[in-house]
Amino acid sequence: MAAFGKTFMPKMTLAKYENGQWQEFNLTSAEQLTLHPGAHVLHYASTCFEGLKAFRHRDGSVHIFRLENNVARMQQSARLLNLPEINAEQLRAMIIRVVEEYVTEVPEPPGSMYIRPTLIGTEAAIGKAAAPTDSAMLYVLLSPVGDYFAGGERALRLLVEEDGMRCAAHMGMIKSGGNYASAMPHILAAKAGHQADQVLFAPNGDVQETGAANFLLLDGDELITKNLDSTFLHGITRDSLLTLAADMGYRVSERELTVSELLERAAHEDCEAALSGTAAVLAPVGELLHNGTLHKVGSGNIGTKVKQLRQALNAIQWGQAADKYGWLTRVSQR
Repeated sequence: MAAFGKTFMPKMTLAKYENGQWQEFNLTSAEQLTLHPGAHVLHYASTCFEGLKAFRHRDGSVHIFRLENNVARMQQSARLLNLPEINAEQLRAMIIRVVEEYVTEVPEPPGSMYIRPTLIGTEAAIGKAAAPTDSAMLYVLLSPVGDYFAGGERALRLLVEEDGMRCAAHMGMIKSGGNYASAMPHILAAKAGHQADQVLFAPNGDVQETGAANFLLLDGDELITKNLDSTFLHGITRDSLLTLAADMGYRVSERELTVSELLERAAHEDCEAALSGTAAVLAPVGELLHNGTLHKVGSGNIGTKVKQLRQALNAIQWGQAADKYGWLTRVSQR
């Protein structure tokens, strides 16, 4: 299978916002969009998106994971960016409709169908740098993806960055392309100069997140992650893992974590760290590079706690364990 996110289903669902209201959505070609060169999104980054997955179970049925939460988070992103208010019922229907269209194309686990709802400002108005768009477009793309660890799972190296931030502090909880663009120079420099896989942003010593994932530390029976605020993305995978960890007996601590505490705990023999996100679910971290010094996290290898936690979540997503949290939405065969 092609690299993650490089293959798309030929159709998508699309709705337009004009004259103060959303039109009915349609199933249409996913080959191209028609935009005026002066479209608001192209000049003033009026856009947000989501990322979620549909999974095939052993009985052949297909289920979308945490659909309602992703819809709610996209509504929040649109509101904070002053984009047209998203109709939750319509977006939910758009996602389900396009997954139904390609329900037979959803891969077997560990593969899945990645779902990418996207909202963009379309008004042709280059004079509206300080005003919201009056028109918009909402569409939902599908991309079948394989096993994230198909090339071999390994523990990641993170460069701990105390000087920079992933994005503007008030933008962190918004899932918008501009946030990823602002983090990219840091990530590319870390890869080129330090052979790091990602940057762990810790402005003024406050450990937050990497460029594209939340950060979790597992030390003994405690799971530590930053408490929710506006500076970083409120990951739905993160929330799912915290729920499972609590049920597995971990003491879940959502609080501030300083770089000094992180490095002190990383030296503990049974300490593990990981990055959580839709793509990998939970990817192990083995090394932290800080001020030129390399620190192992525990043994520096992939730990059993990270594996067990990821397996617990995968078991629900893949239909191998009961969904007692109500996280799955079943999709009908058309």
